[in-house]
Amino acid sequence: MSILTILEFPDERLRKIAKPVNNIDNSLQTLIDDMLETMYHSGGIGLAATQVNVHLRLLVIDTSEEKNAPLCLMNPEITSKDGEFEYKEGCLSVPESYEKITRPGHIIVKGLDRNGAEIEIEANDLLSTCIQHEIDHLNGKLFVDYLSPLKRQRIKTKLEKMHRLEGK
Repeated sequence: MSILTILEFPDERLRKIAKPVNNIDNSLQTLIDDMLETMYHSGGIGLAATQVNVHLRLLVIDTSEEKNAPLCLMNPEITSKDGEFEYKEGCLSVPESYEKITRPGHIIVKGLDRNGAEIEIEANDLLSTCIQHEIDHLNGKLFVDYLSPLKRQRIKTKLEKMHRLEGK
């Protein structure tokens, strides 16, 4: 397995809309394993393929305390949502930035598991938030898009300065 490079805001490649997964082969299984390894290594609880510059509708999540319950979801589609849940979200593509975001607290999402079998997941609170956050990535949207223009600009300026200092 490999640790993949995570794109960081304001990289425009994060704005690309992902295409459906149509072919589940060995290279896709390797990508899933690499995404999980990258997510765990980076201390995240979710990672969308868009974040590693692969523009397929694929995401991985693990919200378990033990980090032993990975979830892979391809071609996810939210079929129902209700309620509200506020969470201080962060993002591997927006390092060192955390902001309270309110999203539906309960969702039902359908898609394919890593083997291509159809699945439906009922998710609440943190898992619901994480799935919605990662689906946003697949649609070219970041959690900073939910913030005021001023907050978004402050985060962008901070990250651009950080990138300059790191030589990125």
